Amino acid sequence: MEWRDEGIILGTRRHGETSAVLEVMTRAHGRHLGLVRGGRSRKQQPVLQAGNRVELIWRARLDEHLGTFQAEPIELNAARLIDSAVAVYALQTLAAHLRLLPERDPHAGLYETLAILIEHLSDADAVGELVVRFELLVLDELGFGLDLTECAATGALEELTYVSPKSGRAVSRAAGEPWRDKLLPLPHFLQRGARQGADLKAIEDAFRLSSFFFARHVYEPRGIEPPDARGGLLTALRKFHAARAISPGAISHGDTAA
Repeated sequence: MEWRDEGIILGTRRHGETSAVLEVMTRAHGRHLGLVRGGRSRKQQPVLQAGNRVELIWRARLDEHLGTFQAEPIELNAARLIDSAVAVYALQTLAAHLRLLPERDPHAGLYETLAILIEHLSDADAVGELVVRFELLVLDELGFGLDLTECAATGALEELTYVSPKSGRAVSRAAGEPWRDKLLPLPHFLQRGARQGADLKAIEDAFRLSSFFFARHVYEPRGIEPPDARGGLLTALRKFHAARAISPGAISHGDTAA
């Protein structure tokens, strides 16, 4: 068995004295693992870092075997992201969400989105919004997507202000006002036709929104906990926004690692 594909590294773990098990998100073969012989060598270690994009050859005697990887670098993103706490936690969070998907199950759209996100993880201003949008895409791929296009009660397309915790559908301001305490806020940057960027409050509201549906449909049924990296990401984003509020202009498209 053999295939060639492009992949983004999600993580590695030691295997024996000199090798490593590589976990990648590939374009055509989904999330896939394979053994890299000599993967702990000085030559290989800089290549096998999370966030790097690589060209892969996978070989195995049978399809169900772990198999072996040969990996050649395409883009070495890890060195660019390592000094940013926001970027590191974001990358770990994205990888944790991808691990909710069945191994070797193709999700080409998620791969393409992941590649775009990694290009922008050094822009701490954009990371919160990008990660939330990725989370909503993962929920959709898992079969639990939200419908934020029209009001669940009236079909209205404007002033979509809330989300129903029961249906996962948007609710307009007028229809939802009597039940506002029981509805989830829909952040402005996720609303139909939004042009305004996300501030910290909107990002926190959006994370609470996606957290609710991840907990209901994924974490609780599987008996698992949310990834610790996600809490670390929120903390890093709060620090970034606090530092910028104290000294506007001092931080633009990056942050200092915690």
